[in-house]
Amino acid sequence: MDQQFENELTIPEVLPLLPVRDIVVFPYMVVPLFIGRESSIAAVDEALNSKRMIFLSTQKDPMMEDPGEDDIYKIGTVAMILRMLKLPDGRVKILVQGLKRGEIEEFVQKEQFFKTKIKTFDEEESPTSDLKVEALIRYVKEQLAKAVNLGKPMLPDLLAVIDTINIPGKLADIIAANLGLKTNEAQEILEKLDFVERLNRVSQFLTREISILEVQNKILSDAKGEIDKSQREYFLKEQLKAIRKELGDEDDLSKEVEEFEEKLKKLKMPKEVKEEATKQLKRLSRMHSDSAEATVVRTFLEWIVELPWGKYTKDNLDIENAKKVLEEDHYGLEEVKDRILDFLAVRKLNSKMKSPIICFVGPPGVGKTSLGRSIARAMGRKFVRISLGGLRDEAEIRGHRRTYIGALPGKIIQGLRNAGSSNPVFMLDEIDKLGSDFRGDPSSALLEVLDPEQNNAFVDHYLGVPYDLSKVMFITTANYLDPIPPALKDRMEIIHIPGYIEEEKIQIAKKYLVPRQIVENGLKPDQLFITDKILSFIISGYTRESGLRNLERLVGTICRKVARRVATGEDKIFKITKNNVIKYLGPVKYYEEDELKENEVGIVTGLAWTPYGGDVLFIESAKYKGKGNLVLTGQLGDVMKESARAALTFVRSIAEKYNIEPKLFEEHDIHLHVPAGAIPKDGPSAGITMATAIFSLFSGKKVKKDVAMTGEITITGKVLPIGGLKEKLLAAKRLGIKTVVIPKKNENDLIKLSKDLKKGIHVIPVERFEEVLRIAIEDL
Repeated sequence: MDQQFENELTIPEVLPLLPVRDIVVFPYMVVPLFIGRESSIAAVDEALNSKRMIFLSTQKDPMMEDPGEDDIYKIGTVAMILRMLKLPDGRVKILVQGLKRGEIEEFVQKEQFFKTKIKTFDEEESPTSDLKVEALIRYVKEQLAKAVNLGKPMLPDLLAVIDTINIPGKLADIIAANLGLKTNEAQEILEKLDFVERLNRVSQFLTREISILEVQNKILSDAKGEIDKSQREYFLKEQLKAIRKELGDEDDLSKEVEEFEEKLKKLKMPKEVKEEATKQLKRLSRMHSDSAEATVVRTFLEWIVELPWGKYTKDNLDIENAKKVLEEDHYGLEEVKDRILDFLAVRKLNSKMKSPIICFVGPPGVGKTSLGRSIARAMGRKFVRISLGGLRDEAEIRGHRRTYIGALPGKIIQGLRNAGSSNPVFMLDEIDKLGSDFRGDPSSALLEVLDPEQNNAFVDHYLGVPYDLSKVMFITTANYLDPIPPALKDRMEIIHIPGYIEEEKIQIAKKYLVPRQIVENGLKPDQLFITDKILSFIISGYTRESGLRNLERLVGTICRKVARRVATGEDKIFKITKNNVIKYLGPVKYYEEDELKENEVGIVTGLAWTPYGGDVLFIESAKYKGKGNLVLTGQLGDVMKESARAALTFVRSIAEKYNIEPKLFEEHDIHLHVPAGAIPKDGPSAGITMATAIFSLFSGKKVKKDVAMTGEITITGKVLPIGGLKEKLLAAKRLGIKTVVIPKKNENDLIKLSKDLKKGIHVIPVERFEEVLRIAIEDL
C-alpha cells in the first residue's frame, strides 16, 4: 500500500479488537489469519460491516482462550481486512494488511467482543537527510544482505522492495516482520515509536542472526568434512583392495580386519581397552599377513574379541530354590550352605556388593569341588575350575608378555573365556599345593586376583589392559592351611569341612553314591539293593577316611561285579550281603575289636589331626636299664619332641605323690614310639598322651584303651588347648572310642558340633594332668 493511499484513509477512533496469538502484525505487513473463537469471528463481522478496519493486538499468553483487558498488549496495529473466507469447520480465514501503529486508550465494549478507542501514531513521510540515519539505513541493508548470503531464507521480491526503501521506520518494520523474531522481541520493536531506536534494535537482532548463521554454517562444514573424510577413507581402502588384487597380493587379511572391526563395535568393553584393540587392529591392517608380527597381533585380537566384556549371567536370587539345589546335591555341610544362602540374601538387597573369596578347607573326598558346582547351579552362574596343584610359574596366573613366542594369557583369563561370562563361579583347586621357583611365586600373583579391593582392574601381562574380576565368585580349596601364605590367607573367608561320621556316610551313599555308580556301570535302579547295615559294614571294615572317595570306589567295585553277572545273562535282583561284600572286595581290612581288645601298660590311645582328616595314634612306651635318657622315634617334629620332654619332667615331679620311686627315672632309659614310623608327625596336641604313657610305664598301671585323649601339657601340669577337635572326634567315633579327654579351653568348640557327632561319645574337658590320670588309668 503506497503512502498516498494510506494518507487518504480515515481511521475511526473506535475499532473492534482482534486478539492474535504467537504473531505480531506490523504496519505494511500482509498476513493470513485463521479465526476460531466466537468473539473473534464477531469482531471480524463487525469490521466487515463498517470500513473493514480492525485493531490487531497480541495476547501476552498464547494459550489463554478468553483473554481479558490486562491479557492483551496495549500497542498493536490497525489493519485492513482484504479478504474473508468461511471454512467448512466453522472457522474463518482472513487476509489483513497492517496500516498504522495504534494504542488502546479505552475499552468501550466488553460483551460478545471487544471494541476499543484507538490512538494512532504517524510515521515519517519522506527519507531523512540526517547522515547518521542514512549510514544506519545502509548498514542495516548490508547486514540483511550478509544474512541472506549466509542462508537466511528471504523472498527474492521482498529483497528487491527493501532495497528501494530509505524511510527508516518503514525499513525497520518490514525487516522485523520477516526476520522470524520471537513474539516478545517483535512486540518490543512494535512498541518503539522512535524510528531511529527501532532501526537500531533491528540492527542488533540482525547481528545476532548473523552470528547464529555463521556458527551453524561452521557446524555444517565440520560435519561435511567428517563425511568427506569417511568417504575418502572408504574409496582409498577400495582402491587399495583393487591394487592388491592386481598385484596378486590379495589375501584374507582385509576380510579379517573387517570382521575384527565388526566384533569390536558390538563389544561393551572399557574405553581404554577399545583404544588398545583399535590401535593393534590398525597395525594389523598395515602388515603382511604372513609376517610373524601379524600372527602375534592377530592372536591378541582374537583373545580380545572372544572375552566376555560386559557379559553377565543373571543371578537366580530365589533363596528357597538355592536351598533346594544345595540339599539335592549335598547331605549335611550346614555351615557351607548357610554361608551361600547368606550371600544370596545380601546380593538380593544390594546388587553392587563385591563377591566373597571363599576357601573350603578339609581332607580329600569331603565334597569341596562338587560344592562349587552346586553353588554355581544354585545361583544360575557358569562354573569354571582350574587346578593349582604343582603350579610354579607366575605367568600361569598373570600370563606371558606378547613379546615371547607362544605367549598366552594366564589361567584366569582363559577360564573367563571358556565360561563366556564375567561373573562365573571360579574354583581354584588345591591352592595349598602351589609351588615357587626362579620363574616367580604364583601365590603372590594370586593376591591381585583374590583381593576384592584390587581385582576390579586385574591386568594380565598378555592383554596389557585391565579386566574387571569383581563380579567373579572365587572359591578356593585346600587340604590344610599351613602352606598358604598369610597375605593370601588374609584375603579369603575360611570355611572348614572336617569330614563325615558313619551315619552321614551311610545317608550320602544311599542318596548319591550308590545311585550314581549303578547308572555309571550300566545297571538299572531295581537290579541292585544295598542295605544300610551293609553300607555300615563296608565303611567300618574297608575304609578309614574322612571323605568318601574310597567308599565310592568300593561301591563302584560291587556294581561292576554285579554288572558282569548281568552281562553274562543273570536277570534277577541282586541283594548285597556280608558274604557278597567279602567275595567282591576281599577280606576285611580293619578289625576294631582287636585294636580295643584289652588294656595295657605304657600304651595310650591318642588323637591326631592330619591333612587327610583326624586319625587315632597308639603311643607306645618302654623302659630299660640306662641313665635316664629319652629316646623318641616315629619321625616326630620339634614341637612333639619338646612335648615329650615336658611330659617326662612333669611325671617325674609328681612321682612321689603316686608312690613311684624317683630313682627309677635315673636308672632307666625311656623309649617313646608313635606309629606309623614312615609318616612325619608334629603339632602341640600329644603332650598329655605321652605323659600318660610315661606315667603308666613307671607306675605299672594299665591304661584304658577305650579312652582317647588330646591336649598339650606344660611342665607344671596344665592342659593347653588344641586345634582340629572335630576331625579328632570323628576319628575317635570311627574307631568306636567311647570316652574322649579334651582340654577345658576347647569346651566351647563342642557347641558348634552336631548332635549326631557327639552321640555315643562321652567328652570330658580337663584343666590339669591329674584329672587325665583319674579318667584314663585303671585302678588309680
